[in-house]
Amino acid sequence: MDLFTLTALLGDGLAVGSIYALTALGLTLVYGLLRVLHVAHAGVYAVGAYAGWWAFQKTGSFGLALGTGAVVAALLGLFLETWFYRPLLSRPPHVALIGSIGLFLAVGDLLRILFGPYQQSLPALAPVPVVGMLTVPQLVVVGATAVLLLGVYFLVEQTRLGLGWRAMAQDAPTAAALGVDLPLMSRLAFLAASLLAGLAGVLVGAYYNQVYPTMGAVLAYKGLAIVVLGGLGNLWGTVAAALLLGLLESLAVAYLGHRFPPEGVAFVALILVLLFRPQGLFSRAPR
Repeated sequence: MDLFTLTALLGDGLAVGSIYALTALGLTLVYGLLRVLHVAHAGVYAVGAYAGWWAFQKTGSFGLALGTGAVVAALLGLFLETWFYRPLLSRPPHVALIGSIGLFLAVGDLLRILFGPYQQSLPALAPVPVVGMLTVPQLVVVGATAVLLLGVYFLVEQTRLGLGWRAMAQDAPTAAALGVDLPLMSRLAFLAASLLAGLAGVLVGAYYNQVYPTMGAVLAYKGLAIVVLGGLGNLWGTVAAALLLGLLESLAVAYLGHRFPPEGVAFVALILVLLFRPQGLFSRAPR
């Protein structure tokens, strides 16, 4: 394999892994605070993608497409937390999980009704080589993700909001006794997670030049796999697992071709981790 081909594979792997990181980070944040597997997060991601596609069709501006996708997804996430998940938190955990799966399927059907079952083009980023085999979409996706992850790091580690999130994740009753507003922390977590999902949806649409009603299906199972690989509730382990999965999928395509579809990499990795390191690749085993 020559250097140009390797560069292209690594660029594609990092770009795909970056998209996985943005979506799975939201899943991890919600699970860490509420212990809910937010499967409908993939539906929020698809709604953000369609909102960005609509904005791009109307304005031709990729920046406005990103902003529209982020805002619409964030508002949808806030709505879901307030009117869907919060009433279910007092019920057994499987109730919220089943409801979330049903909600994800309903969102896909609604998008199909509104926009049709076919792919829509989002030609916001031309696949022009910039450095070697690295293209504009790859650099935009990786660069945007790096900036967003730095923002999330600052928010979680350096602000009072992040302190409230960490306190709630470690011991919610004690955090509430110390004055942390748990419902507010939950709403803001859904807001942040959904904003990231909306941005990821628009970036994916531009990267592959297509959006379609079921585009969240792949992210639904891969996101859950990444959350487990990184360690349930481990934000930065999730980011590392997402980047690792993106690189592994890219290399699998190069070396195995059609003999092993890249979608299977997540399942194989998940099975191996559950067998040999069930706490996740980047979390310590409980004592």
